[in-house]
Amino acid sequence: QVQLVESGGGLVQPGGSLKLSCAASGSIFSVNAMGWYRQAPGKERELVAAITSGGSKNYADSVKGRFTISRDNAKNTVYLQMNSLKPEDTAVYYCNADLTPLHSDYQYGYWGQGTQVTVSS
Repeated sequence: QVQLVESGGGLVQPGGSLKLSCAASGSIFSVNAMGWYRQAPGKERELVAAITSGGSKNYADSVKGRFTISRDNAKNTVYLQMNSLKPEDTAVYYCNADLTPLHSDYQYGYWGQGTQVTVSS
């Protein structure tokens, strides 16, 4: 069984910074991609940033230049460094991992339980 453990959420003032982390553990697998999604009240869940095992990155337009995604493949951990935070960044942030378990022919999408990020003065 694979689990995604998130940490780093909290309350921060506008212009502040926060770093999220997400570690995938529990089984042997290969990582196709890991990333972060967020869902604000009344809105659909949206992709914030993603990174493949090879290091290719993708960012939502709204966070380009402010957020940086990185990963430690040895730890199966993905990070999201969030700088210059705005109130509009307030949301529940969900870690996502696209994994292929050992000896499996399929990719599986796994989700963390979410961590609240609140940007408010």
